[in-house]
Amino acid sequence: MEGKRRPHKLPYSDIDLARWKDYDHVLTDSLWLLKSRKNTNGHKLDYHGNFIPQIAEQMMLRYTKENDIVVDWFLGSGTSAIEAVNLNRRLIGVELKPDLVEYVRSKLPAEALVSQVKLIQGDSTTAEAKEAVRSALVKMGCWAAQLSILHPPYADIIKFSDLEGDLSNSGSTEEFLMLFAKVAQNAYETLEKDRFAALVIGDKYSNGELVPLGFKCMQVMNEVGFKTKSIIVKNIEGNEIAKGKSNNLWRYRALAGGFYVFKHEYVMVFVK
Repeated sequence: MEGKRRPHKLPYSDIDLARWKDYDHVLTDSLWLLKSRKNTNGHKLDYHGNFIPQIAEQMMLRYTKENDIVVDWFLGSGTSAIEAVNLNRRLIGVELKPDLVEYVRSKLPAEALVSQVKLIQGDSTTAEAKEAVRSALVKMGCWAAQLSILHPPYADIIKFSDLEGDLSNSGSTEEFLMLFAKVAQNAYETLEKDRFAALVIGDKYSNGELVPLGFKCMQVMNEVGFKTKSIIVKNIEGNEIAKGKSNNLWRYRALAGGFYVFKHEYVMVFVK
């Protein structure tokens, strides 16, 4: 029939390239200026350091199909799990803190916990966590994941727990990168070939010097075998609202110290 196009889908996405103009909601630019954190469809700001739902949404829409399996190696408060349910994806989440695992479990629909979402309490740097992910994959009918998400602590900027294996307890940048390399290796070994990994990371200041944590982590990802596909710079403009005196204090410190206040973080995309 005239005007009707045959679907043209990529092997890793449900996006139909024959209808590419219909996907305005899927971002393709490398600068994301987001007005606020999404707080609908099960999402809320309930945990320090959790990443915004829009990142999980965009990565899953762009790099997975419905029913594909995503592994989140730093599950946190469950943002990616909630988004997987919303988008009809499956997810395996690894989280170090037992109480946080139970909290995420309480946030998800009971039916989703039966077959759609598997929660693993464990240290994502370990071989035991890797084997637990592999076991969960087999139970879900797959031998490898279709997308990996890594949102580690930004070194010691925020301390998340006193637990051994918590990357935020690293005594130095070198120790942090050594531990992160173990997680990156686990992600690489459990990911299907030609599929994607997303790293969400920011930089830090230490002793008056910029530590380019994002690019150091990118190098680690490359060293374990991933190829860098894209670097996205993301900022939530709404984060500055209502900071009041605190915001002014950081502006003063920046002027006095010769540096610039971080308003961004990176979403780095890799392919195996």
